Amino acid sequence: MSGVVLNEIRRGVYLDSVALMRLSRTVAGLPGVLEAALMIGTPSNKKIMQDAGILTPEGEAAQGSDLVLAIKGADEAAARAALDQAKAQLDAPKAAAQETADRKVRTLRAAANALPDANLAIISVPGEFAAAEARNALANGLHVMIFSDNVAIEHERALKEEAAARGLLVMGPDCGTAILNGVPLAFANVVRKGDIGIIAASGTGLQEVSTLIDRHGKGITHGIGVGGRDLKESVGGITTLMAIDALDRDPETQHIVLISKPPAAKVAEAIVARIGKSKKQFTLCFIGLDRLSLPQNAVLASTLTEAAEKALGRLIVPAGAKVPMLNGQRRKLRGLYSGGTLCAEAQVILRRKGIDVASNAPIPGVPEISGEAQNSILDLGADEYTVGRPHPMIDPSLRNELLKQALVASDTAVILLDVVIGYGAHDDPAGSVAEILSGSAENGPVVIASVTGTEADPQNYSAQVRRLREAGVIVESTNAKAVELAAAALASSQGASGQRRASAS
Repeated sequence: MSGVVLNEIRRGVYLDSVALMRLSRTVAGLPGVLEAALMIGTPSNKKIMQDAGILTPEGEAAQGSDLVLAIKGADEAAARAALDQAKAQLDAPKAAAQETADRKVRTLRAAANALPDANLAIISVPGEFAAAEARNALANGLHVMIFSDNVAIEHERALKEEAAARGLLVMGPDCGTAILNGVPLAFANVVRKGDIGIIAASGTGLQEVSTLIDRHGKGITHGIGVGGRDLKESVGGITTLMAIDALDRDPETQHIVLISKPPAAKVAEAIVARIGKSKKQFTLCFIGLDRLSLPQNAVLASTLTEAAEKALGRLIVPAGAKVPMLNGQRRKLRGLYSGGTLCAEAQVILRRKGIDVASNAPIPGVPEISGEAQNSILDLGADEYTVGRPHPMIDPSLRNELLKQALVASDTAVILLDVVIGYGAHDDPAGSVAEILSGSAENGPVVIASVTGTEADPQNYSAQVRRLREAGVIVESTNAKAVELAAAALASSQGASGQRRASAS
């Protein structure tokens, strides 16, 4: 792809990765822009920009404390205009801060001194620097939430051991969601207060369960993210066990939900032993794990929906959609997910329903995608889709392109989608889906979705559901029920096809 590439370095500028991803998305949407990235100049980030063809020798000179503005335009005028716009938006917060005389600090120690009542630091810097910043936070007596990924696992273990010795929590690395004392952090939702505590090694898992609890009349005390690797044997579940201790001591928490992929055997043994010492009720949802010997105060849930139901003490009623009739010439399922745990949950349910499926992020027993003819469930938040571009929950443009392809493919029968709202997410993900569907053929595939969110979220749950339904999407009350409906439609279609073949013979 031809074009003109411009780079500019801002020395000593260190900005939050989510803010940079949002700004990159805005700049990439300007007229004549082919590619755009605003990234800290670490070696890994420069490799991403180099692979994308948007790094010049000037940008190559950036250091880990510098910000690189990389623009590829259809011509020099477009690239120059986009670069100017990016610089203007970067400068806008500085001007606002000067006008309001906001105090700026450059170190965690200075921040801790400026806010002596603060007890939590959120680390969102390139992974190469995250461990050092987390240690600084611990040294200042702060709990830590590490949003950053690409932190060496041995550093994670060391940080969590140090935190445990200090009586502090380290949530993460790669912790994208938490709700503490009713305050949503990073990718999180506005959830009412209640008596249910959640501990999760999954961001979207925490979001799905907490929002289902909210929409069905209850609330949570805290949602503690632990990072996706905490339950691996090499980490040992340090934060998970500390979180259990914290919620067990909390008089407001009566029921505790644990969410994760299946933990290492030794870690599971330690967790079960700790649960057995508690007088509180526990629900464990280890996606893909069907059997686990548990004490009397704990139950196992096979899906996120079931976990929410057990915490609520009642069933979540489906949206009431009838099993849709599929075009007899179409046979394949396409799942396009922004949430990794929702993607895993879909695979679990489809396997149990006897539907063969493949994925780029397969759970045990599911093969990796090897051809277009397979039923497929894609995790679009996986590394291969997010290298050099924002996460699909922030920027749905990649999923939009794949949705277009699935709609016109002659063999696509059902398209499964998750729509995740809340802080950090796209302003109107349902509207983005609806815009794509507005030009689709009437006899095309059936689109089934669920919305993860609450009425109090900035995007508003009901508004998102309504927008999808107006566009012809079948919206179920949970991801699990959306997958079950898709499985029923495929099974019904296959059964009808078999009857037609038998009749014809």
